[in-house]
Amino acid sequence: MDTIEAIKTRRSVRGFTDENVSDEMIEQVLEAGRWAPSGLNNQAWRFIVVRNPDTRLALSKLTEYGPTIKNAPVLIVVFLDKDHMYHYTKDVQSVGACIQNMLLALHSLGLGGVWLGEILKNKEKVNKVLDAPESYELMAVVASGHPVRKDRVSERKALSHLVFRERFGVNW
Repeated sequence: MDTIEAIKTRRSVRGFTDENVSDEMIEQVLEAGRWAPSGLNNQAWRFIVVRNPDTRLALSKLTEYGPTIKNAPVLIVVFLDKDHMYHYTKDVQSVGACIQNMLLALHSLGLGGVWLGEILKNKEKVNKVLDAPESYELMAVVASGHPVRKDRVSERKALSHLVFRERFGVNW
């Protein structure tokens, strides 16, 4: 799939079939995340892959988006490893790039996914459910699987509302 096409056609998917997602596919998604840019190439992201229904159920109780988490065949829980970061803001931004790479990889493989952040309000509880190291700070949960077929549309603001041109001199 062409990169620009993938960017423009990717949509957040919250409904999944119960079709199995292979370990090989998830490895490809993680590999795409691993190749995201990071300051000093420190790669401070860490992942916990969750397939166990009991673990998904426990995590689903920690967010308003519980049904998505409970019904997704695979969760990729994304963390910032604070023991391996060098600048908090830059490392958080690189984790965002990592997540975007994974979402695009899911899409290119014919899978669906959604970046869930509302669960961050319970990040300590998430760490406890997953027995994650203390140095891991929750950044997001990516729910993923084979998408339920339906039309997904999305609008974007016009560039003229988003881009402001550089102004030269003192006259505006």
